[in-house]
Amino acid sequence: MQQVPFDEVITGAARDAGGWLGALPVAVVATSADGAIVRWDHAAEDLLGHTPREVLGRHIADLLHPGADRSLGRSLWEGAATGRGVMGTVTAWHKEGRPLDLEIWACPVPARHRGGTTVLVFAAEAQAARQIRGSSVVWDGLFSRSPVGIAVLDTQLRFLRVNPALEAMNGLPQAAHIGRRLVEILPDVNAADMERAMRRALDDGQPVLDSRRTGRTPADPDHDHVWSGSYVRLEDAVGRPIGLAATLIDITAQQRAQLEADAGRRQLALVNEATVKIGTSLDLERTAQELADVAVPDLADAVTVDVLETLAAGGELGTGLVGGTTLRRLAKAPLTGSPVTTALAPLGRTLAFPANAPYTRALGARRPFVVPRFDEEAIAPAASHSEAPAELLRLGVHSFMMVPLHARGVVLGLATFYRTRAVGPFTEGEIALAGELAARAAVCVDNARLYRREHDTAVVLQRSMLPQHITPPPGIEVAHRYLPASDVNEVGGDWYDVIALEDGRAALVIGDVMGHGTGAAAVMGRLSASVRALARLDLAPEDLLYQLEATLRDLAEPMLATFLSVVADPATGLCRITRAGHPPPAAVLPDGTVRLIDVPPGLPLGVGGIAFTTTDVTLPPGSLLVLYTDGLVESRSSDIDARLAELTDLLGEPAPTLSALCDTLLTHLVPASADDDIALLVARIGTAPRAPDFRDPRPAPRAP
Repeated sequence: MQQVPFDEVITGAARDAGGWLGALPVAVVATSADGAIVRWDHAAEDLLGHTPREVLGRHIADLLHPGADRSLGRSLWEGAATGRGVMGTVTAWHKEGRPLDLEIWACPVPARHRGGTTVLVFAAEAQAARQIRGSSVVWDGLFSRSPVGIAVLDTQLRFLRVNPALEAMNGLPQAAHIGRRLVEILPDVNAADMERAMRRALDDGQPVLDSRRTGRTPADPDHDHVWSGSYVRLEDAVGRPIGLAATLIDITAQQRAQLEADAGRRQLALVNEATVKIGTSLDLERTAQELADVAVPDLADAVTVDVLETLAAGGELGTGLVGGTTLRRLAKAPLTGSPVTTALAPLGRTLAFPANAPYTRALGARRPFVVPRFDEEAIAPAASHSEAPAELLRLGVHSFMMVPLHARGVVLGLATFYRTRAVGPFTEGEIALAGELAARAAVCVDNARLYRREHDTAVVLQRSMLPQHITPPPGIEVAHRYLPASDVNEVGGDWYDVIALEDGRAALVIGDVMGHGTGAAAVMGRLSASVRALARLDLAPEDLLYQLEATLRDLAEPMLATFLSVVADPATGLCRITRAGHPPPAAVLPDGTVRLIDVPPGLPLGVGGIAFTTTDVTLPPGSLLVLYTDGLVESRSSDIDARLAELTDLLGEPAPTLSALCDTLLTHLVPASADDDIALLVARIGTAPRAPDFRDPRPAPRAP
């Protein structure tokens, strides 16, 4: 029987289909029109166990199960005669003597070289065919109904098939995809990056997961999207790559939410950092610099902070900005290494702006003035007045904003934020963040302003209540100093006085109201006035202290005060000393001996129920009495005994004048920034006897 060449009956489409069937072995058998087998391939041999030599020329019906219906053969012949195909399930007889269910597809094929018809039969194991067919149904359903974009590509990365979800994502029909590559149909996404990922999956055989596609497609040409793509290599039965399956999910919303969450966390961290770093002191310049430093680089690439000139100069703030505004630059960041901050006005520079300038408008409106896109058009209005905007544009500034500093209803200045990095203009969230940083800094700046005003008020009050003119009686020489503390909370109730009494005596007094601020200064004023009035009544020292206690009891709120009184007689050197919880006085004798006078310490005024005592001490003429408040000798880092020893050591050194001695004590015992205010009173009691002069009183003879 004449065999039909296999290549004449297996078309290219059939070969392609065989490649896609993958794991399903398909036997190809050809018969003549009368049912005789003329072709038997290796798949048929593997399926039924018969070699070509054993079956060629035999009737195809001989391969059926002995008990099977022989009508198949007749159906094939009838089909061949009429030109119709046959599909069905039959039970064949394996060479090993066992039945095997097969699915067959038979169709007549005209013979090319001779007349007649050849019947082409495809056969496969029925169970495997049913599994493949079921998988195909699942795949087709998944492909058509899945919300995930799915595509099948060949080994050249050309689209073979796309599902409706991917059509919707790309905004292109399947016809626009088939046979074309991604770089050809979607030029506005990072197609080259995606194709590199696809090629890696094809070459390595390892799936590529979560490869990001970004950009715009015809489905939404005005907005950027982000997609997550995964790629899996498709293989034939022997593991050769035959294509690629790609899946794509639009994660734009999730990505935006993630970015917003990340931005929120960064902003929260920046706010927390600002809480710690802004307002560490009540210094105006330092607070402004802390704001600038915190904002760079997380929020801006350069920042300047300017406050109203009247605020920087310590004056009262104005009432309006109708005629423009004058600002002083207090801070900028980074201080070095930034072309932008180098080009801006230096620290300390006074800047005047007219009423229509953005700076003035931002201050007047008390809300941020934002230029999202800083370009030629944006700088055109200011180009004729200043070269600075053009210079900033040349240096790469593309977005900036001015945020007012205002607190407690008072406008204080503004902070300007410049952006040069390619991260886009300031967003609404970043503008709100800048406003929050500025608000915190404004409160700290206003605190510094109020602190300085209260400090100045307390110092003025304190100084006004100290004796303005001290006139000691003859035989007593005095020098005195008052040094306010650096902190407003430490300015308070230290004072001293020298009151001339009858008979040439003098009352040397010094005291310290416990407490700080203007309240303590006011109580100090009442006590000092009471002491001056009571001392002139020539009361006994103990009685004077009882009267001062009564004065403290008259106050609305209880107060305590330390007090030291010395009634000195320069003629006799007698000193009557009364001490109420105050540091002991020091005496410097004419021979240079220094000692702390041992006087009962007593308790502070205001405690009540305490008996005060007076100690009489006689000093040689010319001795020094040194009275001081605790701010001179107390220190947070040193023991009080060590500080008192340091005081006596300094007093042992000779000084040309009493004023020089005061300066020496303050210079060596008080740091640059005093923790407490200090009162110091030094008195020389009597006149030291002069040493005998043994020189010849006669005038020297003149030279001839």
